[in-house]
Amino acid sequence: MVTDQLDTIILVVMVFLLAGFIKGVIGFGLPTISVSLLTVVLGLEAAMVIMLLPSLLTNVWQGAIGGHLRYLARRLWPILIPGVIFTWITSTALTIGPLPIFVVLLGVAIFTYSGSSLVGLQVPNPGQRERWLSPLIGSVSGAIGGVTGIFVMPAVDYLRALGLSRDQLIQSMGIWFTVATLSLGSALGHHGLLTGSLGLISGVGIVPAFVGMMIGQRLRTRLSPEVFRVVLLSGLCVLGVYFVVTGLIA
Repeated sequence: MVTDQLDTIILVVMVFLLAGFIKGVIGFGLPTISVSLLTVVLGLEAAMVIMLLPSLLTNVWQGAIGGHLRYLARRLWPILIPGVIFTWITSTALTIGPLPIFVVLLGVAIFTYSGSSLVGLQVPNPGQRERWLSPLIGSVSGAIGGVTGIFVMPAVDYLRALGLSRDQLIQSMGIWFTVATLSLGSALGHHGLLTGSLGLISGVGIVPAFVGMMIGQRLRTRLSPEVFRVVLLSGLCVLGVYFVVTGLIA
């Protein structure tokens, strides 16, 4: 029993060190990487809970700094509010139990996002359509995140299409992920899916996530962002296929 707990702690430390590093280099990816890798060993529901604290705290940091908080809050609220609502709605499905279909959905979400990014698909600037498109994007992203813990699709691509500066984009992703993670955490707690043991394990991941994030930020200028992105997305594609196949087999 003690050995199993130690193995889990070591796994969590290594996963969040890597996920934090990736977030430090490209500005996002901690929930996606951590949920994906932890699901392989611990299952989707446990991975979603363990991801909460490291993801929340690193994204609060990313969303609070940058100097554009007031402007971005005014612009992004049509995305944030529907995202919260639909995260709560779809997360109710998790109370049924660990169904293979959720793992399949996780795989589809990861593969679709990484595959579309690899081939260079881009969301066009919404222009005047932003008023009605933002709530739709928030709703879809929240609905996917509520059962997978992954909030990148289609929100991140949409944020990129808004014509924000690089600093505004990084901060806007931090704001979106902060609100989405808070919503998921409160929903899981309301549904009785948060346990004390998983909460403690989630806390273990906080320091490695910040350490990895700071290392990634320092090495960002020394690495080739494009090469790093291609390698990361290729790996996620493979992982997405793995989840789809294992979910269907189950």
